[in-house]
Amino acid sequence: MKPGRTLDPITLGVVWGALQSIAVEIGTTVHRTAYSEQAREGQDFSVAVFDPEGRMVAQGPYSPGHMGAMSSAVRNALAAHPRETLRPGDAILLNDPLLGSGHLPDFFITQPAFHQGALVGFAVNILHHTDVGGSRPGSQGVEGIFDYFQEGLRIPPTKVWQEYREQEGIVAIIGANTRTPDKVLGDLRAQRSALRVGELRLQELAARYGPDVLRSAMDEIVARTEASMRAAIRAIPDGVYRFEDFLDDYGPGTEPLRVAVAVTVDGDSILIDYDGSSPQTASGMNSYINYTRSYSYAAVKCLTDPLGPMNEGALRPITVKAPAGSFLNPRPPAGGGPRAIICYRTFESVLGALAPALPDRVSAAASHMANPTFGGWDRARRRRFVAYELVLSGTGARATRDGCEAMAWAFNASNIPVEAQEANQPMIVERFELIGDSGGAGRYRGGCGIRRDLRFLADEGKLTNLSDRQRFAPYGLGGGKPGRLGRTVLNPGPAEELVHGKASREFAYGDVISFQQSGAGGYGNPLARDPRRVLEDVLDDYVSVEAARREYGVVIVARGADLSIDEPATDELRRALRS
Repeated sequence: MKPGRTLDPITLGVVWGALQSIAVEIGTTVHRTAYSEQAREGQDFSVAVFDPEGRMVAQGPYSPGHMGAMSSAVRNALAAHPRETLRPGDAILLNDPLLGSGHLPDFFITQPAFHQGALVGFAVNILHHTDVGGSRPGSQGVEGIFDYFQEGLRIPPTKVWQEYREQEGIVAIIGANTRTPDKVLGDLRAQRSALRVGELRLQELAARYGPDVLRSAMDEIVARTEASMRAAIRAIPDGVYRFEDFLDDYGPGTEPLRVAVAVTVDGDSILIDYDGSSPQTASGMNSYINYTRSYSYAAVKCLTDPLGPMNEGALRPITVKAPAGSFLNPRPPAGGGPRAIICYRTFESVLGALAPALPDRVSAAASHMANPTFGGWDRARRRRFVAYELVLSGTGARATRDGCEAMAWAFNASNIPVEAQEANQPMIVERFELIGDSGGAGRYRGGCGIRRDLRFLADEGKLTNLSDRQRFAPYGLGGGKPGRLGRTVLNPGPAEELVHGKASREFAYGDVISFQQSGAGGYGNPLARDPRRVLEDVLDDYVSVEAARREYGVVIVARGADLSIDEPATDELRRALRS
């Protein structure tokens, strides 16, 4: 492209659409070729396209926890393997917690794309792998962890593929350090194959428009994104907004972890500072700074420019700090395997801080996910297994509508289908249902918690639990009430045993482990909720007749086979409750 020539808007729009399409095609290839349940069914992976300088330009619609850390991972990969040393077909792998997204199961791969000998960009993806060794199946233990050497195999930036040739020795080392080599190596090669698709599409785009036009379009996309983000931030009143929340603990018998945040809005920039948060822990419950940044970025993006591109330009106006040595910025070699359990709290703390400034945009706190892993001996298939679960529940109520049911919050993933787990793992999903009366009451109701009961047909069973909101309930906003607390239960019933939310323990063949997640917070005064909406909730089994009366002041009576609102009694009860 000649100097001084302006890129026309049609070409810019077509190139932008193509870059987005490339990211989605990379992700679709991973989705369809991955071996593990969490990637193929739960979509626990992310993809992006970077420019030749290593700046993120376009991303797929996947996890912000990965995306916010991906820029750092690519910078670190290119610091170890500078661009001028790369050749077509090279691919750099890393999973170092400090260099990537904070725990060892996340494998980042960066692959360059060349056109006529010139570097035109990078295709990048990250996938959460089933198991990378360590003391617990799934590599996400909280208890008994005092450094990341106990959590599995750590890989610095390494060329695992050189000029399209797989380095067999390195791949053999990876396979030898996992309990599930078939899934891990299958997923690793699925990542690599998907990046080959991204490389080809970038080459085709460069051939169609020329490298100069492609580069100019990338520059313009990043610049416009930054300008849009800064304009959105300027619309927020300047000030310092503070909030605090707590994680239950960092294992049985430990104290809560405080998340303290101050969000400073100054013109067109935002500073997010976690000074005052708890110190790093001698456990797996730590969030390396890249991961802490990721969900802080995501919260600001949701509140400011949610429909705009997410790339390097969207990140520039946002600075995220946490004290070195805190659990949100630990010093290596701190453990960090289960850091995913922390992401909800950092995301929601930023939302809670900005609620006074943006009351119509924020949501109340969501039900917390459960992300347990299991291991043992599958007697039917005569092999060892590692199973990964996601139990995704309700989202927080908003200023204009109820929360959603059974959805991911703060990241894009899915509940793993019952059929997929039962077909591939020694388990039966005996219950998968909404928990009535769990969502926080409000003018708009919080989403319900989820109950998922798993019966394991396995010997030598090991559970690594990973859940929260069993002590500190999801908060409500604007007069909305908190959601109901969650719990984990072994063999629910008369002789049931409570299991700590971050415990590592054994289970026997035939045992049932029940994950009963918290409900999400409500928004606004429950007595302002339309009684007809309350009746609909009762008919849908979200709310009981008793809770309709107690929480919402709505009297529902049976008239024959039907339920209806007793309007005079409701008016009288609400007047009494308001007084």
